[in-house]
Amino acid sequence: MAIEVKSLTGEEIHTVLPALARLRIVVFRDWPYLYDGTLDYEEKYLAKLAAAPGAVCIIAKDGEEIVGASTAAPMIEHADEFAEPFEKAGYDINKIFYCGESVLLKSHRGHGLGHAFFDGREAHAKKLGGFTHSTFCRVVRPDDHPLKPKDYVPLDAFWTKRGYAPVEGLVATYDWKDIDQADETTHQMQFWMKPLEGTT
Repeated sequence: MAIEVKSLTGEEIHTVLPALARLRIVVFRDWPYLYDGTLDYEEKYLAKLAAAPGAVCIIAKDGEEIVGASTAAPMIEHADEFAEPFEKAGYDINKIFYCGESVLLKSHRGHGLGHAFFDGREAHAKKLGGFTHSTFCRVVRPDDHPLKPKDYVPLDAFWTKRGYAPVEGLVATYDWKDIDQADETTHQMQFWMKPLEGTT
């Protein structure tokens, strides 16, 4: 499988926003996010990300089709609701690099693209400089949730191998509409962190 992986910054990110919005809706509809999204919301959310001066978008292309993507930006340039728990915990958010969401079609999983996404984002953080930690968050779902697939394997082992670990008490909340709900509900998002070397 010949997959091309590219890091996009600045105006380059804007050129892939429509494709990225569609990809996110497809992938995040599955467990564990169960996200019932709209193109309008996604495009607005991604446009805000693309406007961040330090943002990066790592894309995976199979021919002309974007089959996966991963976003990141300095925490100071991202959503306030994500920065708040860091500030309360005493972190300097100017030194936190936020690895946003990664999305990849099921047909292209298992080929090392997850590592490529993290490699690209962490390399961008080091290029920008000044960051002590890289972080991302995952949605917290109960094990007995009725929509949890029986064969679901969480990514904890993969993230741990990358050097990340969950930080107790470092939790944000974010609202969205689940596919089995009539309205938006609040979801807890657990942060995982990793020290970054050579960025300060």
